[in-house]
Amino acid sequence: MPWAEKGSRFAILFERFGIQVRLASRTVTRLICILRTKWDQTWAIVERAVARGQERKESQAVPRLGIDEKAYPKGQSYITLLYDLDDSAVEAISDGNDTESGIARLSQLSEAQIQSVEAIVMDMSAACVKATKNVIPLAADKIVHDRFHMMQMATKAVDKVRRGEHRQLMTDGDDSLSRTKYVWLTSFENLTEKQQTLFDSAYACQLQTGKAWSYKEMLRDLWGQKTAGSATTFFNNWYRRVIHTKLEPMKAVAKSIKERLRNVVSYYTHKITNPVAEGMNRKIMSIKRRVGGFRNRENFKTVFFFYCGGLSLDPQ
Repeated sequence: MPWAEKGSRFAILFERFGIQVRLASRTVTRLICILRTKWDQTWAIVERAVARGQERKESQAVPRLGIDEKAYPKGQSYITLLYDLDDSAVEAISDGNDTESGIARLSQLSEAQIQSVEAIVMDMSAACVKATKNVIPLAADKIVHDRFHMMQMATKAVDKVRRGEHRQLMTDGDDSLSRTKYVWLTSFENLTEKQQTLFDSAYACQLQTGKAWSYKEMLRDLWGQKTAGSATTFFNNWYRRVIHTKLEPMKAVAKSIKERLRNVVSYYTHKITNPVAEGMNRKIMSIKRRVGGFRNRENFKTVFFFYCGGLSLDPQ
């Protein structure tokens, strides 16, 4: 019928309405309540919209890309997303986070798109780096390791130091680090007044945790230098200070960054700012938390394309 797409049980106007409600509601359950349709019928609207949008999407240059992995289900297996930083759109998704899945993901780009890549931001996964070098020409000069993941590593190292020191202190009856976990995990500028008081009290004790936290905060300045050369000098000075401490978790972070320093300071060449990558990541994480109705891995991927694919979804 002229008012419905082939294979659809709904009129074009009804499907268009359903897509707009889905974009606003973020859950299939909510959409079912509004449309008064069954789950399979409702999800079919989403699937047709994504298929329609992918068919319409034209291949265009993707000079700046980002790679991020998501657990599905939580902590068991992964899917990895490739997204266009400039358009904030998911370009490709692959199952897994190993080298083979990375090659499969990047190979979903057209040859022209692969040649157009100027920079690609990612965490420090060896598999991700290897896959990128396998597919993207001159990738060694285009990879930028994401500041967010490095600072996350440093924060986890501080927490590891805290846990070890807390256990040791408690055996001596010292509770200086009790109830301070989130004080060390939260950015200093985001501490509440109560947390600030707790932090000041714990930091004044001159514990190993406080030293680890200080080194973590100093690392932030690596991305505040003027050039790649000055950033390299800054890191080498920071590295020498950390490596001569007894803070083993922080030393592990320092060694890990040093091994990949070339692609850390490449930030100053490509200027892929961390807020750009983090902004896309926050959008994806928000959708992951709020979206409902995916019953399997394919549905999980479909919903990312629906919200972040930059697709033309409406039927015509």
